[in-house]
Amino acid sequence: MRVEIDTHTHTLASGHAYNTLNEMAQAAADKGLKGLAITEHAPEMPGTCHLFYFQNLRIVPRKKYGIELLLGTELNIMNARGEIDLPDSVLERLDIAIASIHMPCFKDERTIDNVTAAYEKVMEHPYVDIIGHPDDGRFPVDMKRLVKKAKETGTLLEVNNSSLRPEGFRENTKENCLEMVKECKAQGVMIVLGSDSHVDADIAEYPYAEEILRETDFPEELVANVSLEKLKACIKHGKKL
Repeated sequence: MRVEIDTHTHTLASGHAYNTLNEMAQAAADKGLKGLAITEHAPEMPGTCHLFYFQNLRIVPRKKYGIELLLGTELNIMNARGEIDLPDSVLERLDIAIASIHMPCFKDERTIDNVTAAYEKVMEHPYVDIIGHPDDGRFPVDMKRLVKKAKETGTLLEVNNSSLRPEGFRENTKENCLEMVKECKAQGVMIVLGSDSHVDADIAEYPYAEEILRETDFPEELVANVSLEKLKACIKHGKKL
């Protein structure tokens, strides 16, 4: 499956990645992509960039090495109320936003009701485009409810290649991702393939994600980032791009 834009990548600014923005854009160009989303961890993630980083993204060119850049964030979902760690005044000026649950940042008890409610609430946000790696068994989720809410709100669900690595630290990711993708296929809900790359070599590399799609015979028409223009039309931020 040909993908034109990787929707989930990180640079040095996130604190635990290894390349600059220029290096990531050059790698995306070398791989023949048309676009690249840079989605730095939002401020509550230990070691990441300050609020000022996101406020100042307006000065960064959106085209480098022939690649269209979507400059955004990977928000932290903080609790069952779906609270996130950047204000609307910043989010509305970004190009794309993922919302994810991370171990250092989620403050409520990790029950299936709390986690599912957190995802449902955050998907109602007008500037949350993608739910990142909802496959982590440490944060149990009702997949039927997750997919139903994604369909209601026009939010994309991510198949995260990094989560699916055999040596990865998230739990039961393949089983959970298979369940989610089967439910997306049944309900006609769009997904994205995200590399979650923290180094340039991993950009748009999806061997484990593609295995999930093959096992489920997932239709290409439900994959938003096979085309840059399709992705932009699918995300909520796309209305202003």
